[in-house]
Amino acid sequence: MTALNPPLRPAVIRPNLRFLLSHPAHCIALGFGSGLSPVAPGTAGTAFAWVTYIFLADALGTVRMGLLIAAATLVGWWAATETAKRMRVLDPGAIVWDEVVAFWLVLWLVMPTGFLGQLAAFILFRAFDTVKPGPVGWADDLFHGFGWRGGFGILFDDFVAAFCTLIVIAAWRSW
Repeated sequence: MTALNPPLRPAVIRPNLRFLLSHPAHCIALGFGSGLSPVAPGTAGTAFAWVTYIFLADALGTVRMGLLIAAATLVGWWAATETAKRMRVLDPGAIVWDEVVAFWLVLWLVMPTGFLGQLAAFILFRAFDTVKPGPVGWADDLFHGFGWRGGFGILFDDFVAAFCTLIVIAAWRSW
């Protein structure tokens, strides 16, 4: 027997404060609320990363900050997987933890640098993450789905954008 009508699909969940607070994974994946920005949530998440990095790196030091980035990547993988599954969207724009950990990595590797160096890193990272040229676009298309593979894919293209940012900064510094 075949169904006369296609099965009803559940509505896509739009994140709000209630959704953010309903599960720890949502709070992390949505960058503690920065992903709820109605305008450019990825940029808001990256700005959140910049501000929190300054305080965290000062309090933790270089080695512990590196360990935090590694742990935040693994926790973010879980959080992105769970949140995307519950939102029923493969790579929701409201998930910004990928921007947070990738930009923390950029700052961790380019520090010490002044405000203009950090601003240049911010602009470069946002450009690579938004435009998705070459390798970033390839990485964005590589892993999809609502399981662990999709959660990894949410993070992966931002790490490639971070890598591209670091290459440009290294070339700029060597010039």
